[in-house]
Amino acid sequence: MANPLQFLQQVRSEAGKVTWPSRREVMLTTGMVLAMAALTSLFFSLVDWVIRLGVAAVIGS
Repeated sequence: MANPLQFLQQVRSEAGKVTWPSRREVMLTTGMVLAMAALTSLFFSLVDWVIRLGVAAVIGS
């Protein structure tokens, strides 16, 4: 069992090694995530529409 004070010093030391992204990188990756989410929702909406047409054709509605 490590000393709690020593543990906190090690945590602080490791936290100092973290490389944070720049504002530009955050904005770019956020935009990419939103674009991919929009494309994915469009794709699945199209697939749903095609399946709905297929099922309607099979049932004869």
